[in-house]
Amino acid sequence: MIKLRYGNTNTFYIPGTEGGLLLDTDWAGTLPPFFKAIKAAGIERKAITNLLVTHYHPDHMGLAGELQQLGVKLLIIDVQLRFVHASDGIFARDKLLPYRAADEKAATVISCAESREALKRLGIDGEILHTPSHSEDSISLLLDDGSCLVGDLEPLAYLAGYEENPALKSDWEQILRRHPKRILYAHANEQRL
Repeated sequence: MIKLRYGNTNTFYIPGTEGGLLLDTDWAGTLPPFFKAIKAAGIERKAITNLLVTHYHPDHMGLAGELQQLGVKLLIIDVQLRFVHASDGIFARDKLLPYRAADEKAATVISCAESREALKRLGIDGEILHTPSHSEDSISLLLDDGSCLVGDLEPLAYLAGYEENPALKSDWEQILRRHPKRILYAHANEQRL
């Protein structure tokens, strides 16, 4: 797995034997820095065959439509479907910002229950979990190597400070039952367990 940082959001490239998965993108307008980042990391653009977005906030999905136009397949979890265009209005306010909306009709839509099989087709061992405490469409990717990519899920270390948030506790319980070795956040440093 390769962490890419070309804006304000950590994005991750996960190579598979049958394709590569990009987890999240940054804000719209960051395509040139994205290309520089993948070149610096030694990743060929054609190696990125699929994109999975942890949630459809602007700093996580801004390049989804542009990457689709370049041939990257968008993988959407069914609980995310009604949120795919949640950020379109935000990007529309800046007429100079190069933004292309994601095309959910051209995407592959699966459930979390189907995620292990879908990832396996890419040669990636893992599963996708619905972790909605940050936003209703938030998901986390748990790889069998023990890496857990959680997007904007509040860090585990903060859990005690959110005792009135049973959804956050439930999300972390779901993740911890799978015994991850490390947690990778979109906006925080990696945490080893």
